[in-house]
Amino acid sequence: MDQLLNDFSPGLFFMQAIILLILIVLLGKFAWKPILDALQTREDGIKDAIESAEKARLEMENLQADNKKLLNEARAERETMLKEAREMKDKMIEDAKSEAENQANTIIAQAKATIESEKKSAMAELKNHVAGLSIEIAEKVVREELSSKDKQLQLVDALIGEATLN
Repeated sequence: MDQLLNDFSPGLFFMQAIILLILIVLLGKFAWKPILDALQTREDGIKDAIESAEKARLEMENLQADNKKLLNEARAERETMLKEAREMKDKMIEDAKSEAENQANTIIAQAKATIESEKKSAMAELKNHVAGLSIEIAEKVVREELSSKDKQLQLVDALIGEATLN
């Protein structure tokens, strides 16, 4: 350490100090400024990228919220449409049932009316036939009864006996 102090030269020291100051000024003017500018540019780029990423994240969250909202609306609309379709189907089935029931009732009423008409027609025909037979039988009986004079007198006497005078 003593040797360092003995070899110390004040002229060399000042010269080296001036060269160091010139070097610092030159580096400050030509090297540090571009380096600092490059660092500042890089820092600004990183900040912009972070801000852009944050904006993209917020936009993505908004899009996801909108998508969920649209999906929920679509589901609700689908449920409404399905409900309306079920109600329409039930109404159509009910209408078809009531129409079929009305037609069945109409057909049954017509069948009953036809049966009643046929029954009355058959009864009238049967009465006419029975009346014709009765007349024929009565005619034959009366001819038989009135064929002789004695039988006519007996019939008149029997009828007079049955008849009461008031």
